[in-house]
Amino acid sequence: MAGSAGTPGTPRVLRAMNDRAALDLLLAHGPLSRTRIGKLTGLSKPTASQLLARLEAAGLVLATGTSEGRPGPSAQLYEVNPGAAHAAGLDVTPERILAAVADVTGRTVGEYELPTPGRRQSQPVVRQVTDALDGAVKAAGLARDDVRRLVIGTPGAFDPNTGRLRYASHLPGWHSPTLLDELAAALPMPVEYENDVNLVAIAEQRLGAARGHEDFVLLWNEGGLGAALVLGGRLHRGWTGGAGEVGFLPVPGAPLVRQVTRANSGGYQELAGSQAIPKLARELGIKDLPTGPYAEVAATVVERAAVVDEGPYRQLLETYATGLATGLASLVSVLDPELVVLSGASLTAGGEPLRALVQAELEELAASRPRLVVGDVHEHPVLRGALESALAATRDEVFDTSR
Repeated sequence: MAGSAGTPGTPRVLRAMNDRAALDLLLAHGPLSRTRIGKLTGLSKPTASQLLARLEAAGLVLATGTSEGRPGPSAQLYEVNPGAAHAAGLDVTPERILAAVADVTGRTVGEYELPTPGRRQSQPVVRQVTDALDGAVKAAGLARDDVRRLVIGTPGAFDPNTGRLRYASHLPGWHSPTLLDELAAALPMPVEYENDVNLVAIAEQRLGAARGHEDFVLLWNEGGLGAALVLGGRLHRGWTGGAGEVGFLPVPGAPLVRQVTRANSGGYQELAGSQAIPKLARELGIKDLPTGPYAEVAATVVERAAVVDEGPYRQLLETYATGLATGLASLVSVLDPELVVLSGASLTAGGEPLRALVQAELEELAASRPRLVVGDVHEHPVLRGALESALAATRDEVFDTSR
């Protein structure tokens, strides 16, 4: 970004743009020298020096070591100050709340898991949220007031028209019409709420398989079957926040489910959701199925099928791939995305064998032929997306030096 920021007469907005460009470069590349920052931004050495001095004085960058070991004289290196700000994320399921705090560079500095089975009737949701957040804050060695922003990911979505959680009847305690007001009163920082699968899409777009893509669909299959829609680089949430609730989608090959929200299911969920995989395995005569929650059982069976890839295991993969492609065909026919990302344990466990089968089936069932890829963000992708979302807004606020 060319210009003479920091000299008399320079508009404040241009100086702030140069500051932000430098901070983004430091986030992307790690420690850089003054000369390197100047080359990457197009700023002169004196202007780059003034910029770094200004950011250092503001507590946004730190001098950190030198470029020893490289050709030429050593140079002072600079990095974004990790302690300049912190943000937090929560991943909420019926079984637990997973919380984490990250510094402004994106590094997770504290995590905490609050088990919730059996506690929901005795402990209000607001208490659960604050306990989970406080656990992560304590693990980070911080105080609650040190967190600039919190993003909470849940199944379903909070309807922007009513403020009530929809499409997630299996999350008891979260449907009170006053819940958002109660959380706002209990927490000292801005709080945002996002659908869990949308957050996985944010994580994949920022860090994983969807980097550089403006139009993609993410299909998630773990505890439930859902999708996230990114159009023109932005999440499409729909009028009630329900865009992507594809588990309710009527599909060929599955019974027509009526009153889907009351049943908390639909045709696509019954055809290709995680709960369908153990049933299919039994029908094919696959024995010695593991025990445990159906999502974990499904992932284990799919992983085993991808490795064995013959006999009834091959049949299971092929049948599962056809079910997945049946619902995807409707999505890609309407949206025509550039890319489809397969995510969630019941999909990523199948790896390349499952991906290739779904790709082949989809090419026969839909006129649009997007490329299918397996998601790259495997460790707590909902939580990672919540942190990325919270960090993006936090950086916009903290890195704005025009004020």
